[in-house]
Amino acid sequence: MAREEKYFGKTIEELNQMGVEEFAELVGSRARRSLKRGFDKKLLKKFDKAIAEKANGKEPKPIRTHHRTTVVIPKMVGLRVAVHRGNSFDIIEIAPKMLGHYLGELVMTRKRLSHGKAGIGATKSSTAITARG
Repeated sequence: MAREEKYFGKTIEELNQMGVEEFAELVGSRARRSLKRGFDKKLLKKFDKAIAEKANGKEPKPIRTHHRTTVVIPKMVGLRVAVHRGNSFDIIEIAPKMLGHYLGELVMTRKRLSHGKAGIGATKSSTAITARG
C-alpha cells in the first residue's frame, strides 16, 4: 500500500478542492504574500490547459516559463514544467514535496565545478575549471 502524500495534514485531493487563498494560509509568509498578489494569467491558462489534457488521458508537453518566482500550488502537482535557468530550460516534474516552494528554487542556475590538473607553470588557484555543458 502506497503512502499517501500530505501537506500540513491535508491530502492532495483536499488541497485541490481548496482555493488559492485557503492554500496561501498554509504556506510561509513570503509565499503567502506572493499568492495573495495573484498569478500571471497567461501562465495559469497554460496550467489549466495541461490539466485538461491530462484528464483526457494525453500527456501534455512541458510548460515553458521564465517565471521563476511562481509558487507551486496543488493544481500543478504531476505536471512537467520547463523552467528557464539563464541559458536553457530544465524540465522538472512537480511533486507534492514541492508545494509552497518557488519554481526558481527547484532549478539551479550555476554549473557544477570540476577541478582539473594544473598545467606547467600554472598557479595553484587555476586548478578550478568549470565544466562545459
